[in-house]
Amino acid sequence: MTQAQGPLADVRVLDLSRVLAGPWATQTLADLGAEVIKIERPGEGDDTRHWGPPFTTATDGSKGDAAYFLCANRGKKSVELDIASPDGAEAVRRLAATCDVVVENFKTGGLKKYGLDYAGLSAVNPKLVYCSITGFGQDGPDAHRAGYDYMIQAMGGLMSITGQPDGAPGAEPMKVGVAVVDLFTGLYASNAILAALWHARATGEGQHVDVALFDVQAAMLANQATNWFVSGTAPTRMGNAHPNLAPYQPFPCSDGMVVIAVGNDGQFRALAKALGVEAMGADPRFATNALRVQHRVELSPTLSALTAAFTMKGLMAALEAAGVPCGPVNTIDQVFEEPQALHRGLTVEQSRPDLATPIRTVASPIRLSKTPVRYDAPPPKLGQDTEAVLASITRGD
Repeated sequence: MTQAQGPLADVRVLDLSRVLAGPWATQTLADLGAEVIKIERPGEGDDTRHWGPPFTTATDGSKGDAAYFLCANRGKKSVELDIASPDGAEAVRRLAATCDVVVENFKTGGLKKYGLDYAGLSAVNPKLVYCSITGFGQDGPDAHRAGYDYMIQAMGGLMSITGQPDGAPGAEPMKVGVAVVDLFTGLYASNAILAALWHARATGEGQHVDVALFDVQAAMLANQATNWFVSGTAPTRMGNAHPNLAPYQPFPCSDGMVVIAVGNDGQFRALAKALGVEAMGADPRFATNALRVQHRVELSPTLSALTAAFTMKGLMAALEAAGVPCGPVNTIDQVFEEPQALHRGLTVEQSRPDLATPIRTVASPIRLSKTPVRYDAPPPKLGQDTEAVLASITRGD
């Protein structure tokens, strides 16, 4: 049986972005079946091809692409073009005339001088969905500034609520271990692109999609922002504790750590019983979530002393039997050894002729019953599709 085409099989995307937020958005579109043409600097390519170690190894033993590049560029065609040259800019315009979507993450206004901004490209393709990803958006006092994930985590408040509380060992504002603002921005961008594409297909009218890392980080504050809106008190760093729930944090075992995530009073009573202290479920200090949050300073060490007597496996078995949500604190290698990860096929393995070993990337989390995600091509070698793609626009494909 032939595998169904992806739901975006008739969508063509011109990807002028690099590093992470833009490529993450376009990889999502590629996974869903879109043809994605990635424009890269001649001889250099996307910056992340060089962001290592670790690097892949070419068949001749030389250094290949950095692992960082591989994570966000699956399923794309690579075309080397100097967009700063008249010929390169003209080639991009001709490609844009054949595309449904353009994605770029240059500084605000940076492509205007080449005629490759929204105004320039929409003039040759009025149905074009043109997505600009920047640090601060297309307008406002900071629109001219470059934006990077780390600085936006800081400026957007995420680091103020991440890390150990003041007075605790190691207390300082802390970034998240992956570039979450870039990743969330890529996801918001792909959602916005699909909405604009739906509109364009219905009306014949393209539009400019403006997605800013700073705006995305503000949106990511979620309940922490509304906690401030409602209370008037800015949230602070709480380590692994949850601002609204208790107990909801890692607890020690004899061989590691297990997160216990109690979401209601019934689960807390079940936890107390599973730990052999059923009376704690009725303790007037801990009977409701609001009381447990109020008395978390007494609650957490009491629970820690109890869980420390268990192995991780033993504690999780007891809690799962009691209906209490829990999970191990895994290292990254352990994540992909989890039976659930193996069952769900969370690793994609693809070969590229110039590399000595297959490329492994993390599978898309999207599951579609009729038009499943396809993994038709590995992250491309720099410039591997230049000749074919440029020949296609010469032919008028």
